Amino acid sequence: MRSDQVRREEQELVERARGGDRDAFGELVWRHQDTVYTLAMRLVGPDLAADVAQEALIRAWRAIPRFRGDASFSTWVHRITVNTAWTQRKRAAKHVATELEDTVVDTGQTPEQAGEAADLRRRLVAAIERLSPGQRAVVVLRDVSGWSHAEIARELEITQTTAKVRLHRARKRLQTLLEEDAP
Repeated sequence: MRSDQVRREEQELVERARGGDRDAFGELVWRHQDTVYTLAMRLVGPDLAADVAQEALIRAWRAIPRFRGDASFSTWVHRITVNTAWTQRKRAAKHVATELEDTVVDTGQTPEQAGEAADLRRRLVAAIERLSPGQRAVVVLRDVSGWSHAEIARELEITQTTAKVRLHRARKRLQTLLEEDAP
């Protein structure tokens, strides 16, 4: 199967990288840089995302000799990205405002519908920014990245029950924030 072959190739790259092979690690970075950046973007916004992604990949390179393989490489690097994002946010002296991309995509919507969708997106991004870091992480990992409660619990080192409670509270908070910001 293709996915088994990809997993084996990735395991080989990880083993080579653990031995100090920079080219193997470069290949791993090439395979995962987009998801690392996307996760960073959703956790810290566009102003810090590139810095978080770069720092996370540097940390991964430094830590690769200690990577045990208990989880997949992608899960491991996501964990590093989440931790790096939290560290960067703590370092930031002031709140980072989220900027929206003004990209026009032909979705078959009328201009009015596209405008309403863009406004909802802007409001949702702003509301997510107002969540606590713990709630934001759970929402992004579950609702954006599609992780299971078990994966989130392992990633954030919390219980599954805590992950579910945070997600529930975060969604309720988002609903309240969106209602307060409604036109």
